[in-house]
Amino acid sequence: MENSQDPAVSAATVTDARAWMKILARYRQPSTGRGIVEIAITVVPLAALWALAWATLDIGYWLALPLAIAAACFLVRLFAIQHDCGHGSFFRHRLANDWFGRIAGVLTFTPYGVWRHAHATHHASTGNLDRRGLGDVDTLTVQEYRARSFWGRLRYRLYRHPLVMFGLGPAYVFLLHYRLPVGSMRDGWRPWASTMTTNLAIGLLVALLMWVVGIKAFLLVHLPILLFAASVGVWMFFVQHQFEHTTWENDREWNLHDAALHGSSHYDLPAFLHWFTANIGIHHVHHLNSRIPYYRLPRVLRDHPELRNVGRLTLWQSFRCVRLVLWDETQRRLVSFREVRAAG
Repeated sequence: MENSQDPAVSAATVTDARAWMKILARYRQPSTGRGIVEIAITVVPLAALWALAWATLDIGYWLALPLAIAAACFLVRLFAIQHDCGHGSFFRHRLANDWFGRIAGVLTFTPYGVWRHAHATHHASTGNLDRRGLGDVDTLTVQEYRARSFWGRLRYRLYRHPLVMFGLGPAYVFLLHYRLPVGSMRDGWRPWASTMTTNLAIGLLVALLMWVVGIKAFLLVHLPILLFAASVGVWMFFVQHQFEHTTWENDREWNLHDAALHGSSHYDLPAFLHWFTANIGIHHVHHLNSRIPYYRLPRVLRDHPELRNVGRLTLWQSFRCVRLVLWDETQRRLVSFREVRAAG
């Protein structure tokens, strides 16, 4: 059983990111039985709530819509399972991870193969100022922002506006952006195969559901589920790296382990929100060792409480992260548009 008396643990400090890699390796082993249970308690309620939302449309949308929102919470959880599959941490065998990831990708409207590649790039380059672009929230430095034209600044400000970042943006990404292998279009046939087979499966599923329940009913039930889940997913990804004490470095000074530990937040949510988001808020631990199944992440914090306060961010504190939009290389922190304007 893991405990903090291990010699390797006592030799490590909270700032010694490389040492934590070795310590956390013991939590990596997935359980097939636990994985099956996690899928069941996610997919069955998702399907049941979807059906209930449809069945209650005749009673009133005031009842159907909350049921659809509840179903969206389980869709978020399903995406988190797909996320673990992409890291090879949900099942013991790669084929099991990949095939369930592909199936989940149909329900989450996400081409699994393309997303997995982009997300792996994100893990390999998070916090690196010279390797921004794929799998990240676009972030400019203050100098880059000031060097842009009026229209360039306006585009960035619109992109960073909360209504776009957490409303229009997620809708665009999951409904349109993921329908083509954007970012991988010149990487051979595999990204196209992943995207087009996912699109075909989505099309068949949507056609079947529309045939069963009708077009109007499908849109009234499924669009709120997909859009709410997409917004929650983007919000979670945003606050995991766009927070006050995150770190960014140029390639020469950048270190993978330090960026993982100190560039990722510990989003300390209430227990029920941790459950629906599959503990992905324990993001600094996840980035240190992405092969740890999400259901083992809380145990890491129980065994190693010194990690609890690293990058800790409460739900209330996270709302203030929205204003942090530019990386100030002089102050070495994220700043707001207002701060940049005040500095001249």
